[in-house]
Amino acid sequence: MRIGVVTFPGSLDDGDARRAVRLAGGEPVALWHADADLHGVDAVVLPGGFSYGDYLRCGAIARFAPVMGSVVEAAGKGLPVLGICNGFQILCEAHLLPGALIRNDVRRFVCKDQRLRVESTSTVWTADYAEGQEITIPLKNGEGGFVASERVLDELEGEGRVVARYLEGNPNGSYRDIAGIASADGRIVGLMPHPEHAVEELTGPGTDGAPFFTSVLKALVSA
Repeated sequence: MRIGVVTFPGSLDDGDARRAVRLAGGEPVALWHADADLHGVDAVVLPGGFSYGDYLRCGAIARFAPVMGSVVEAAGKGLPVLGICNGFQILCEAHLLPGALIRNDVRRFVCKDQRLRVESTSTVWTADYAEGQEITIPLKNGEGGFVASERVLDELEGEGRVVARYLEGNPNGSYRDIAGIASADGRIVGLMPHPEHAVEELTGPGTDGAPFFTSVLKALVSA
């Protein structure tokens, strides 16, 4: 299966995302922000970084990149999309996911190995986890505070669309300790921590991030 990873000007973690796809058994495909199409990929990852220098607002310019027109159109037809950190911000700016990511309440960049609880395994990106499983993957952001109206938060909770929640302290002031959310059909997931940095024992805190990539590959094979 071919998983596209988009590189925007200022992307930082596109190489690691492609490597995570390869280690999971998929074929990573490099996509450029100016691409007019998705080159036939089966899923897309929007990686972390500082797209377009985070000017204006994180992800606000990237949502207008030519490739995002194709991503939004394909996502509407069921293409699985994972947005990591800056990718999560882009998904919210593109209205593929609700809410927004704002500056951390601690007013500084946070970089740490973060404990999480997987709240939902009903998405194509988290099916390889056990519900309630506790994992550790790296977190690194300055604008990672997830916010939304009480009505949207209640909808996310009620529909089982909170994918992961922070444990052992909320690092950025995210409402209800939310670290990641999913679309109603479970095919689009946004996550602030970085699973692509936890896919092998040699580097990072372990391999707790790998199931994000094996999950989508299994879903695509069985489709």
